[in-house]
Amino acid sequence: MTYEEIIKQLEVLGQASIKKTLMRHGIKEPLFGVKVEDLKKIFKVVKYNHSLSLQLYNSGIYDAMYLAGIIAEPEKMSINELQDWVEKANAPILCGSTVAAVTAESNFGMQLATKWIEANEEGIACCGWATLADIVSIKEDSELDIEFLKELLGKIPKIINSSPNRVRYNMNVFIIAIGSYVKPLNEFAKEIAAKIGKVEVDMGDTACKIPLATEYIEKVEKKNGIGKKKKTARC
Repeated sequence: MTYEEIIKQLEVLGQASIKKTLMRHGIKEPLFGVKVEDLKKIFKVVKYNHSLSLQLYNSGIYDAMYLAGIIAEPEKMSINELQDWVEKANAPILCGSTVAAVTAESNFGMQLATKWIEANEEGIACCGWATLADIVSIKEDSELDIEFLKELLGKIPKIINSSPNRVRYNMNVFIIAIGSYVKPLNEFAKEIAAKIGKVEVDMGDTACKIPLATEYIEKVEKKNGIGKKKKTARC
């Protein structure tokens, strides 16, 4: 399928009810309202395709941008392309999921994540913390800078309450990821989680709830899942 054919297909697959739900979750026009399962059906046809993913993301159409993340080839992404993606990400899902996952699987994950968490722009900072969370979920502990991650964890209680809305959410996600995936920092992550307690985030007109980091990590422990890595950051 060509870029033009995919855009036409997305328009056909769009549903008003899905579009309404997505908009409640902070997705902005233009979008068609395509189900993720339908996007994955398109992926089965086009497979992984670096150049096509760039075209789709640059369309500015939410459904196409989400699909771009599915078909992307992270190892082929340049640092400039990833920077372009994060700057164009105009929705929480794109920042915290699509761009973060692709960046985590790229050759520039840690480099960009540590830069992005310092950004003044809320979306970019969100993506930085989400990328860090994805990185620790897929990389072996031996590949991680444990002391650096511990230092970041230690800073969170001091800055989380004064951080922007969605940044607080992704900091919480980062704490959960460290506690769940990085064995050497499990106990310290639990200490930090207990210290910050419940994180208040305005999720808009949705039923989404913010997970309590202490409870989430405990659930992973009960399933003997601490330290068990994922194969990929992308679902």
